[in-house]
Amino acid sequence: MSQSITVITTMKNEGPYMLEWVAFHRMLGVDHFVIFTNDCDDGTDEIARRLEAMGWASHVDNAVAQGGNPQHQMLRRARRHPRVKEADWLMCLDVDEYWNIRCDGNSFAALIDAVEGKAGQHVDAISFAWKLFGSSGNISLEDKPVTQVFSMADLEFPYHSGRAYGLKTLFRNNGKFTRFGPHRPKGIEEGKEGEVIWSDAGGNLFPANDVGWRAWPGFDHSFGRLHHYSVRSLDGFLIKRDRGRTNHIKVDQGQSYWRDMNANKEEDLSILPLAERAAPVLAELKADPELAKLHKQACDWHRRKVSEIKLRPEWVEFRSWLADNLV
Repeated sequence: MSQSITVITTMKNEGPYMLEWVAFHRMLGVDHFVIFTNDCDDGTDEIARRLEAMGWASHVDNAVAQGGNPQHQMLRRARRHPRVKEADWLMCLDVDEYWNIRCDGNSFAALIDAVEGKAGQHVDAISFAWKLFGSSGNISLEDKPVTQVFSMADLEFPYHSGRAYGLKTLFRNNGKFTRFGPHRPKGIEEGKEGEVIWSDAGGNLFPANDVGWRAWPGFDHSFGRLHHYSVRSLDGFLIKRDRGRTNHIKVDQGQSYWRDMNANKEEDLSILPLAERAAPVLAELKADPELAKLHKQACDWHRRKVSEIKLRPEWVEFRSWLADNLV
C-alpha cells in the first residue's frame, strides 16, 4: 500500500537551489513539500508560492520577530499544518541536504522495505547520517546542479569533524512523537521509549531514548547517506554567512564553520545516477514559464549580492582567508 511522504523545511534566500532539490526528492518518492520562508529578498517565497499553485508544495509565511529562531518556529507551526497531519511519513530537511538512497530501488519506499526487512518488523524512524561535501575548489556561484558541481566529500569514516556526525530522520506520523526536531522527532511519552522502533541506515535498531542529533558508534550506512552540501562555492558561502543561520542564529558562520564542514577528502559520484533520474522532473519544473523566470531572477539576485558583499571592506580579510582554505 502506498504511503505518503511529506517534507517540512524552512528557507531564506535559497532560490537558485530550490528546483533541483524539489525535483530530486520528488523522484525519490516525496509527495509534498511544506516550505516555510522568512525575510526573503531573492524570490524564494515566490518560488514556493508558485510550487504551491502547481500542487507540488504548500507555502507558509514564517515571519519571525527580531532575534527569533526561524527553524524552531517552523517546527512548532508545522505540526498544525493539514498536509503534515495527513502524511504517513515526515522528515525535516534543508535545501542543502540530499538523501542518497543506496538500496535496490533507490527510493523511499524501497528504503522502508529494506530497513524493515532487515529489522524483521515495522519501524517508526530511520536515520541517515550526513556525508559532508566541500567546495570542490569552486569559487563562483554557477547555475548548475549542486549534485554535479560538488563531488569532493568526506570519507565514509571517520567523520571529518564533530559537526560531521549530524543525522536526519524519516519517521512515521503515527502519534508516537509529539514534537519535531531538526534532526529527529521528539516528545516520546515517558515510559514508552521502548515502544518506538528506531533504525540506522542499515536496518540496525537502536534504543530510541539514546538517539541524539548525531550518528551513534557503529552507525551503519549500507542503505545510504545524507549528502550535505553545506558550504557550496566560495561565493555561495559568502551569501550563506551574510544571510545568517536558521537555527543557531547568534552563531557566525565563519572560519570555524568552514573548517568543520568543508570536507574535500575523496571524490564521490555515487549520487549522479539518482540525479540523472531526477533530471526529467527538474526539466518539467523549469518548463513552467513562471518558475523559469523566478529561478533566473533568484540566480541574478545572488550574483548581484556576491558583488555587493565583495565591496564591503570588513569582508576582505574573510574572503582572502576562504580563498586560502578553499579545499
